[in-house]
Amino acid sequence: PGTWEAARAAADAAITAADLVSAGRPAAYACCRPPGHHVTRSAYGGSCYLNNAAVAAQRLRGHGADRVAIVDVDAHHGNGAQEIFWQRADVFTGSVHVDPSTGWFPHFLGTAAERGEGEGRGANLNVPAPPGAGDGEWLRAVAEVAQAARNNGAEALVLALGVDAAGGDPESPLAVSRSGYREAGRIVGAHRLPTVVVQEGGYDLAAIGDLVLAALEGLEEGLHA
Repeated sequence: PGTWEAARAAADAAITAADLVSAGRPAAYACCRPPGHHVTRSAYGGSCYLNNAAVAAQRLRGHGADRVAIVDVDAHHGNGAQEIFWQRADVFTGSVHVDPSTGWFPHFLGTAAERGEGEGRGANLNVPAPPGAGDGEWLRAVAEVAQAARNNGAEALVLALGVDAAGGDPESPLAVSRSGYREAGRIVGAHRLPTVVVQEGGYDLAAIGDLVLAALEGLEEGLHA
């Protein structure tokens, strides 16, 4: 009970954030629950029911951004946005996540070989990380995806901010620190693109708020450096 109301409210929050950014704000944060990045055109999963990041990206396109990018730093592959925009060149999708071949959700998607099809060929980038990866390896992957988004001509950005890659989160084997999340925000912000931040995963309830704050502080630093 209440699932649809919550899922629709989360999507509305993403739409509002995209509207604010399109109206001139440098960035806006959508506190979405439930998350959404595992939702494809025809399926939901991973506690996701509407794809908030994809909704925000399409909203930015509707407001006039010719090319938009989704940079997904959740610990799990953003298979939903990948599928939705698989054959489109106007929305770049990039994901940094634990290697799904090591047994982590979504198990069968998220390899580096998945690059898009048709007009979308080359507009998808996956950078899997091995279990146990910490700040150094993870941040290099974030920088690679953010730069690829810029190289693809993105005029606006959606940061799918999952904080479940943090050490101690029960839903992933990665070991990113608070300072790592702050630096990830700074890396993304340094590209100076209008940015919608959409909340994705994060399951250590005692830590999630501080990790999100760290990423947003880093984003602000990067945008205004």
